[in-house]
Amino acid sequence: MSEIGQESTEERHPDASGLNRRQFLKYLGFGAMGVAPLPILPSILSKTVGQDVVRSDGAPAEAPNGRVRQWTMVIDLRYCDGCQSQGTPPQCTRACIEGRFVPEPQEWIQIYEGELPGGGTQFMPTPCMHCQNAPCVNVCPVAATFHTPEGTVLIDQDRCIGCRICMAACPYDRRFFNWGTPPVPPESRLADYSPEHQSPMRKGTVVKCDFCPEMARAGTLPFCVQACPNNAIYYGDLEEDIATNGDAIVSASQLLSQNQAYRLKEDLKTKPRVYYIAGHGEAVGRDAFTEGREPTEWPWIERVKGAREWKR
Repeated sequence: MSEIGQESTEERHPDASGLNRRQFLKYLGFGAMGVAPLPILPSILSKTVGQDVVRSDGAPAEAPNGRVRQWTMVIDLRYCDGCQSQGTPPQCTRACIEGRFVPEPQEWIQIYEGELPGGGTQFMPTPCMHCQNAPCVNVCPVAATFHTPEGTVLIDQDRCIGCRICMAACPYDRRFFNWGTPPVPPESRLADYSPEHQSPMRKGTVVKCDFCPEMARAGTLPFCVQACPNNAIYYGDLEEDIATNGDAIVSASQLLSQNQAYRLKEDLKTKPRVYYIAGHGEAVGRDAFTEGREPTEWPWIERVKGAREWKR
């Protein structure tokens, strides 16, 4: 696998089978069309690391029946500059707000600016960690927050009683409470409610980043991954050992191991599904001592009737 820090994006992130993005699109049949589809999370490749899935006739074999995906996210901080180079608020946060109808002041993927040991700062995109040993799940008295077989942690607003015990238990401060009718656009009320996308939201319930599992299952990357201008966020399937940032397809295990990836507050043994590669945006030219970012914005011009604003 080529080094991640090289100049050409297609060359620096080859996928697990040796295909670059252009070759992979050609493999899928998009190359001849002259257009690229929405960023995808492919279910099969001609070869998966550690497992040959190519038939004798050269055609890719299907994945084993009944295999359950195990979603994960890897955030490469070497490529995150808080969108300073764009001169905009963080685009991952904005895309999440627009795509998931996130009410103000909630930021389901929040960009924190933290100090580095030798001075300067780094930007840290922080979604829900989707912990395998999730304190929120352990304390919910009505089982409103739960694990799915795919590893995500979801909240069922039909069961949530608004006790907020899960919020107190979360060591990452990644849960939010709707103190009133959420200030979201009227079109959000047209959705058929599901814990996988949490719309339409309602007063008196807890909500959070849901990892966009229904999008990934359909082959589309989460909004935050699609929107990142520096391709710093990878979304993947640990079961299939694959991850992509929409531009490159890589082995998830190699990406983690070769770059000494870490998880937040590992001493708590919560086992998050979100991993980080250390950095401060240096791969996209950011000076660690260039501090500050543009504040997050909520684009809603019109809000649902009775909507109430509050401060976090």
